[in-house]
Amino acid sequence: MKLKYFAWLRDSLGCDSETIVLPKEIRNVGMLLDWLPTQDERFRKAFEYIDVVLVSVNSHYAEREYPVHDEDEVLLTPPIAGG
Repeated sequence: MKLKYFAWLRDSLGCDSETIVLPKEIRNVGMLLDWLPTQDERFRKAFEYIDVVLVSVNSHYAEREYPVHDEDEVLLTPPIAGG
């Protein structure tokens, strides 16, 4: 699975994208978001405010129930304020 990060999430994780191997028990966005912070400290810290992050799977907005697969591209985009 290709993960792409934007805004402060990208800064917190120290990269703009990475490829992970999705465990077979992870079947939807919610499971993915719950699983990632258990993988290492940088995910745990970066995902502290994950509830405000918009998720897109293969260019489709995705709620927690949206299915995910190992070949998907998942974008994680925090809200951005401008002025």
